[in-house]
Amino acid sequence: MKSLYASDLPLNQPVTATFLVHSKEVRQKKTGEPYLSLVLGDRTGELDAKMWENVAEVMDTFDRDDFVRVKGQLIVYQNRPQFTIHKVQRLSESDVELEDFFPVSARDPEEMFAELRSIVGGMQNRHLRALLESVFGDEQIAALYRKAPAAKSVHHAYLGGLLEHALSLCALCRFAASHYKDLDLDLLLAGALLHDIGKIYELDYSRSISYTTEGQLLGHIALGLRMLDEKLRCLPDFPPKLRTLLEHMILSHHGHLEFGSPKEPMFPEALVLHALDDLDAKMGCMHSLVARDKQLEGEWTGFSAPLERSVLKMNRYLENGRPESPAPQAPPTAKAAPASPPKRTTAFGEKLLSALQGPGPAQEG
Repeated sequence: MKSLYASDLPLNQPVTATFLVHSKEVRQKKTGEPYLSLVLGDRTGELDAKMWENVAEVMDTFDRDDFVRVKGQLIVYQNRPQFTIHKVQRLSESDVELEDFFPVSARDPEEMFAELRSIVGGMQNRHLRALLESVFGDEQIAALYRKAPAAKSVHHAYLGGLLEHALSLCALCRFAASHYKDLDLDLLLAGALLHDIGKIYELDYSRSISYTTEGQLLGHIALGLRMLDEKLRCLPDFPPKLRTLLEHMILSHHGHLEFGSPKEPMFPEALVLHALDDLDAKMGCMHSLVARDKQLEGEWTGFSAPLERSVLKMNRYLENGRPESPAPQAPPTAKAAPASPPKRTTAFGEKLLSALQGPGPAQEG
């Protein structure tokens, strides 16, 4: 077992630790010399890392998805944790314990899958129940669905994250259906369990989470529709109109064309699925952002590009009891252009402008 995890690194102290290389880029300093920009990770999270010196000696000795032992220290740069590497050495897989390096859901995957099967078994609509039993009764699909992350980095980006996210959505769907009485709960639950099904083939999660070639070319929405079509071929009695509704929910669950949905939600269940999916994803993103940011001082996290904001560390804010705290970080913005100097006009120009503007307001006596 590792002695030091990413989430436990102390600030400004030299340490030696082992990590999995999630990404690796060789970049150039202003001087033209190379430096390394890395993302390192273990089961507790990821670290932005930089190596500035002696890079030419080591940059070809390891690659993405390799295990490495690094010596360096964690600093704060622009209110973000950054690990400065002084030395790096590639390790073989036999030198590490794999379970130390892959973030996983806090929930047991078998327990979660049993909950999924219970949800499917409780459906009143026999056609949707038969479809879902066919999908999740497929051993290959079931094995991948238990293990897959829900995203590469934004939310539920860990093994078992897709199943955890789907079950969270099912719970939210039940709340929504208890409030909006006209919603079709079975259709909502089917959408919650199937909307991201294509991610089991879109993402590669054998080491660090990345996209497969199929995922890059098609995306999880297209892959999900393909999987749905394959299963429905074995269910000739499945109502065509119900199929169309389910396909629309998969197509529209991102909510907006600019966010990758080929269609926008066009009936209540589709709209509710999108809204709850968006809510659960953003909540997952907020929770992970605060958890990763715990090494930093202050009441605000760094700026999150997916959320387009910083997030308040509410527990720290309430514990501090200070009347004021620093304002949250804002994304960099372009500098305003300097004001133009006043233009000079001739006497004729002034008279012409006066004539064009007309008489001024009458003066009060």
